[in-house]
Amino acid sequence: MQKRVNTRQIGKMAEDRIVEVFRSRGKRLLVRNYEVHNVGELDAVFVDPDNVYVVEVRARKSAAGFPTPAESVDHTKRRKIVKTTRHLIREFDLYDRNIYFLIGQVTLDGRDLVQNVEFTPF
Repeated sequence: MQKRVNTRQIGKMAEDRIVEVFRSRGKRLLVRNYEVHNVGELDAVFVDPDNVYVVEVRARKSAAGFPTPAESVDHTKRRKIVKTTRHLIREFDLYDRNIYFLIGQVTLDGRDLVQNVEFTPF
């Protein structure tokens, strides 16, 4: 009998899958779980020579449900992501790159296996 995974394990599994997808597209992982005290955290940040991709990872057990992963990233969370990204840009001197903010939605099946990965800009 398969043991159910907990929320933290599901989050790590989802982040791992997002990293795999971006690496397969030729993007380099810059940082994972980048945190600025009293500001916020970025789940994963990827770079290529011209761009920075800031990805907020959300995992769901099924594609249906409310709120959707995109809806679960509310105005307050988006503002924290933007503020944290400003610190990241300064720290890594990324001023010359385009910045893309994405929600990485990872859908799991009933056995907690990755079923689908989608990206929504915000």
